[in-house]
Amino acid sequence: MSGFMTDDARHLLGLRASTATFEATDARGEDAQRCMNEYFAELDERFDGGFDPGDAHETDPPAFMPPGGLLLLVLNDGHAIGCGALQRIDDGTAEVKRMWIDPRWRGVGLGRRLLDTLESHARRRGYRRCVLATNATLIEAMAMYDSAGYLQTLRYN
Repeated sequence: MSGFMTDDARHLLGLRASTATFEATDARGEDAQRCMNEYFAELDERFDGGFDPGDAHETDPPAFMPPGGLLLLVLNDGHAIGCGALQRIDDGTAEVKRMWIDPRWRGVGLGRRLLDTLESHARRRGYRRCVLATNATLIEAMAMYDSAGYLQTLRYN
């Protein structure tokens, strides 16, 4: 069995992905925690030397709560297949955090739709800019952020 998707299979997945919704949720909820755990596990697998989320399980949920923060789940047929969050940095700046799409759903535009949705929520909350931190190992994410107009800067965190 091949790990590559045929064009027909990718087309069908893209059609299903077009029905995905983005729902604000409590970062302490079961689906949110599962998605973030899968995100951390993927980082641990991909990064040289692994990844330690530190105290993120305790500090993330309050930071992702309104009015300053937000956690969105990406849902398809009622199942969480991704997540992304906003965290307040200051009155004018939000940080995009914990963006993750289930690997089986990648390549059909869900990551970009999630980023666009997070940016829209940030604007509605009065933020004038979004920042994010990522690792050069995540080349797919770097390419998406670059195509969305994000510029590399000095570390802000």
